Amino acid sequence: MISRGFVNRVRAQAAYCRRAGSPLTAAILDGAAEDLEQGGPTAALLGPLVDDPAGSLPPLRFTAALHRIVLERRAPALALHYPSVGGTPGDVWPAAREVVAEHLDLLAELVRNPVQTNEVGRSTALLGGLLSVVRQTGLPVRLLEVGASAGLNLLFDRYAHAVADDAVLGDPASPVRLLAPWTGQLPAYDVPLEVVERLGCDPAPLDPTSAADRLTLTSCVWADQVVRFERLRGALQIAAAAPPRVERSSGSAFLERELAAPREGVVTVVWHSVVRQYLGRVERERVSRVLDAAGARAGARTPLVHLTLEPEHLEDSSTPFQVRSTLWPGGQLRVLADCEAHGPPVRWR
Repeated sequence: MISRGFVNRVRAQAAYCRRAGSPLTAAILDGAAEDLEQGGPTAALLGPLVDDPAGSLPPLRFTAALHRIVLERRAPALALHYPSVGGTPGDVWPAAREVVAEHLDLLAELVRNPVQTNEVGRSTALLGGLLSVVRQTGLPVRLLEVGASAGLNLLFDRYAHAVADDAVLGDPASPVRLLAPWTGQLPAYDVPLEVVERLGCDPAPLDPTSAADRLTLTSCVWADQVVRFERLRGALQIAAAAPPRVERSSGSAFLERELAAPREGVVTVVWHSVVRQYLGRVERERVSRVLDAAGARAGARTPLVHLTLEPEHLEDSSTPFQVRSTLWPGGQLRVLADCEAHGPPVRWR
């Protein structure tokens, strides 16, 4: 018997997906919750995951596994409902349930894979925060990303951010186009921005030149959000031509090395987006200690910034997401903007 708490988590994720503009994902999870209660094939699939941390998002690992099977052309009847492969959403759950029953062993392996949503839309929120940092410090940027996945957001300046009628930041010719992603009191965007170094880390980095890893990233995009799908395709095209540097490492070990000594004449920016919920408590505390220690060593010519896009409350993705910046020396925390989990619209304060 699947616990009521786990079923409720699946239903809560369905409700969030519906609010976030993915009725297809919501319908699949609603059907899965009912099937869990009835002891159907979904109970056999997801039963071993009931004790997994909520922040590891078992419901979205399930929908990503289904999407992967669709993308691999193993589920033609289900594919009819998936816009990512040209389908039209309809009564999706009966077809999804059939796939679960037919591919139970394969899905049991796939649902253990972590969610890897290297969401390119988040880069436009981080870009606005970065411009605020440069305006404050007047220095070129040394950029470090924790939980970088395939490193797609490290390439933010190779995307076209159409932030106003007369302003496209980044590369206007980019295949990745973010149209009117900002609202509210826009940050100053006529600030000269120079990135002199960029490097990321991830415990399980993905290679944008690998067909298997590209499939993993694509499967984690909600299948009825075609705009996100197209952004990812464009970003992978850019990354494959000049892959970003992403090391296999925990965030704490990476930062301990990279922040061991202040770097003169640059502002070192550590950023991450929707990463904290995937870190265990011990690792979160280690990252915080490393940042605080490095902040204590920062000076006027060696400033450090922690720039984040994370839920307002840890492990609760139903709460608002915020762009926050902490600048050392001083350790001043500023909430810069509110946004969605996948970035736009970004409402600047």
